[in-house]
Amino acid sequence: MPRKRITSREKLATDLRVVIADAEELLKATAAQQGEKIAALRIRVEESLGAARSWVVELEQAAEEKAKEAANATDVYVHENPWQAVAISAAVGYILGTLARRR
Repeated sequence: MPRKRITSREKLATDLRVVIADAEELLKATAAQQGEKIAALRIRVEESLGAARSWVVELEQAAEEKAKEAANATDVYVHENPWQAVAISAAVGYILGTLARRR
């Protein structure tokens, strides 16, 4: 389950980067537009973009921390249970090999 959450966070961060890039492009395209409403809208969009950029950074940092925790937990488990780790690796390799031969 934790791996799925990390993947979802990574996808969300990627999607947010796309939205941010599109919004920045829209701001550049409307740079020549004049008027109070446009200026107010541009300020709000720029503030929202700043908040979104910060949130993307936080998501990336959280995903990185979770990945490091998972790697450390795996390292500790393998060092404490080397033969079980070998057996699990062999079993996974056998299963993947069997599945690959069927296709």
